Amino acid sequence: MQAKELLQRLTTKAAPVVLDVRSSIEFNSGHIPGAIHTPNLKILLKLAKLPEDKACQLVVTCEHGPRAQMAQGLLSMYGYKNTTLLDGHMSGWRRAGLKLEKL
Repeated sequence: MQAKELLQRLTTKAAPVVLDVRSSIEFNSGHIPGAIHTPNLKILLKLAKLPEDKACQLVVTCEHGPRAQMAQGLLSMYGYKNTTLLDGHMSGWRRAGLKLEKL
């Protein structure tokens, strides 16, 4: 999913759930507004707070892509079939100058 499309969809009732699989330091320094922090280890150990509806749309992101791809595979193993990766990942989101939420 393209960053600008995601930004538009986040303001609608049909907004996808955004999962950010980066480290706590990366997440706290700036993430997509409303994103859920779900590092891969938490997904693997089934400790992540994931939506109960396994049919909901999930957009997975990390800094450059590899961790998001790994998370997408784990989510698929756990029955989540409607997952997509954010094109350009977080580095692309920042390059586009899109809004970040910080903790």
